[in-house]
Amino acid sequence: MFQNLDTKSVEEIKAYQEIELQKLVHYVYAQSPFYKKVFDEHQLTPNAIQTLEDLQQLPVTQKEDLNGKEEDFLCIPTHEIAEYFTTSGTLGDPITFMYSENDLERLAYNEATSFEGIGINNKDIIQLMTTVDKGFMAGIAYYLGARKLNAGFMRVGPGVPQMQWNMIQKIKPTTLIVVPSFIPHLVEFAEKNNIDYKNSSVKRLLCIGEPVRNQDFTLNALGAKIASLWDVELFSTYASTEMGTAFTECEAKRGGHHHPELLIVELLDENNKVVEDGKKGEVTITTLGITGMPLLRFKTGDIAIKHTEKCSCGRTTFRLSPILGRKNHQVKFKGTTLYPPKIEDTLHQIKGVENFVIEVSKNEIEMDDLHVLIGAQINTKAFISDIKEAFQSNLRVTPKISVKTPKEIQGLMFRNNSRKPVRFFDLR
Repeated sequence: MFQNLDTKSVEEIKAYQEIELQKLVHYVYAQSPFYKKVFDEHQLTPNAIQTLEDLQQLPVTQKEDLNGKEEDFLCIPTHEIAEYFTTSGTLGDPITFMYSENDLERLAYNEATSFEGIGINNKDIIQLMTTVDKGFMAGIAYYLGARKLNAGFMRVGPGVPQMQWNMIQKIKPTTLIVVPSFIPHLVEFAEKNNIDYKNSSVKRLLCIGEPVRNQDFTLNALGAKIASLWDVELFSTYASTEMGTAFTECEAKRGGHHHPELLIVELLDENNKVVEDGKKGEVTITTLGITGMPLLRFKTGDIAIKHTEKCSCGRTTFRLSPILGRKNHQVKFKGTTLYPPKIEDTLHQIKGVENFVIEVSKNEIEMDDLHVLIGAQINTKAFISDIKEAFQSNLRVTPKISVKTPKEIQGLMFRNNSRKPVRFFDLR
């Protein structure tokens, strides 16, 4: 159904995408009330969009265009909707996405291809340590991808180290899909309960939701911490509900590979112009192969860098760097521009910090204020001084620090009945 382009030339990929793009613009003009209006307001017809470069004639689509107006993007009758998903609402209210049977097949293809890139096949067993409820797309995507590969799959869900280890010991998975900051807690439980985790069946971790690498692809503080505890392979993946596609590392671990048969990707600057390769820009996607709610030039809010140098795995597709941060999450604190991942990386280096949340707000003179709430078993002047020194050394600034119990911070991370841990709260 989908043509794998992993080893095609740049020219072949472009030719394929342009054919699919022409199909897409005619489809959305005929079926999507939102995009028909966009074309008409800009005095464009679908025939005006023939090449990838022609896309720049169209305005970008943003989250606020979708919020509460999802039906304007729907291109199929409601009786053909097979599944409903919602975004996490990290940058605002959750958005509902409606998928057709075709779109679910596309989701399965995407994840199966991503799994194959990290060495998973039908002899593997995957243990899912994230939720599949609350409208969460990722859990279903992983399940569908595993089924397409005929790999074994166990849906344990998040948290509860004892349950995770019970399943690891019983079904012997080779792969864990997990939020990486949970791994130190999993290892700590194993050590306290005399579980021989170093000789378990687990060979690899597919890390979601948090980066484990720096921009040069070396392990960051969290990744290095996990590697020092457990001799397993770490792989990163980046995706979003809006794109229905993942950028997953291959075994070379040099960035997440693009699936060009599923997405056209632009990295845009503040003026919505394409940045040069190697420069940071906002990941902006045009979905290929989606029939339910396709998107044209949708700005994800995520900042990344495109890498086009040849990958040792043999794929010719470009790769995305680890996400630097979300555009709306940029903090300007005491003259320094920060993204939450840099703050988190500093916190992962500090011994005694078990968990944390970051809050940014506006002060009385409309400047950003940064407050870091840390979960720890100790709360001494020396401990707080160590934290402040780490921030000053790594980031050249020192935010307000509060120390609470790990249980209190856990409650903050899952406030508002969140389906995944939230560590950054923008109160501006």
